[in-house]
Amino acid sequence: MRRILYFGLLLPLSKLPLCVLSGVKPFLFILLYHGMRYRKSTVMENIDKSFPEKSTEEKNRIRTKFYWHLSTLIIESVKNMGFSAKQLEQRIQFVNAEKVRAYLDQRRNVVIVGGHFGNWEWVITSLGGEFTKNLFGLGMPMTDRFWDHKLTAKRERFGLKVIHSKNHKEFLSNPSNHPFVILMLSDQSPGDSHKSFWMNFLNQTTAVQFGSENMANQSDAVVFYYHMNRVKNGRYEVVFELVTDTPKTEDYGFITSTHTALLEKDIRLNPSQWMWSHKRWKREIPPNLDDLFEAQKIKFNKKYR
Repeated sequence: MRRILYFGLLLPLSKLPLCVLSGVKPFLFILLYHGMRYRKSTVMENIDKSFPEKSTEEKNRIRTKFYWHLSTLIIESVKNMGFSAKQLEQRIQFVNAEKVRAYLDQRRNVVIVGGHFGNWEWVITSLGGEFTKNLFGLGMPMTDRFWDHKLTAKRERFGLKVIHSKNHKEFLSNPSNHPFVILMLSDQSPGDSHKSFWMNFLNQTTAVQFGSENMANQSDAVVFYYHMNRVKNGRYEVVFELVTDTPKTEDYGFITSTHTALLEKDIRLNPSQWMWSHKRWKREIPPNLDDLFEAQKIKFNKKYR
């Protein structure tokens, strides 16, 4: 059934012009929003808690626009499977990639951090057109091997290599892979509450993944956050913002808190573009966060300072 869906439906659809595929968007929106009611309780709860200052009408507007964005994202993800490198390059503009390349020219490693905002799949696929050597994307494999293999192959076809978050060190410690660029999407719920960095995010006490900060300190990597803006239908621009180029001089938590705050700023400017259907706040808050913070800070400084 999976092979029929992939080869018989998705691949043929991906060859159609985006404007043709977009004609399905209203029907997909109705299916997700009114028919399936896809994760509606999760979406509404997340929006309610994130924007307590907004009226019910404003929050309902965000919810509706989110489902339209989700419909757009599905259509664009299908089309992404059929894009040539040139076609994708015409759809997504990297405004200031030269800032990143300047550090690569100095043989500095680079960590690029973002979130599930806008169309991250197009970013993953298109980065190979900007950074042509030692480009990696950190991720967890899907439980279904067929879909993991097929989607990974599509993501990697223009130069990026997907590496497992649990065995990335063997890739990044290899001198032949330096200088590297690695992309990390750091806004999903971490696996361990006691290994997370806890901070305020969207009006809630939130566990944040600490991997980008660890990696930056391990490899003395420059850290950039990328902003993604939808210019118009099927067109995006990406802007890189420097977080730090001296990670080993920064205080514990600076990198994590900074890129998370930048993501929150993007979300507040255009809330419908974030994935509200994720169960982002499912981790139980540990008792006495101040003590946990101090213990983590001591361990971090002992390792990196």
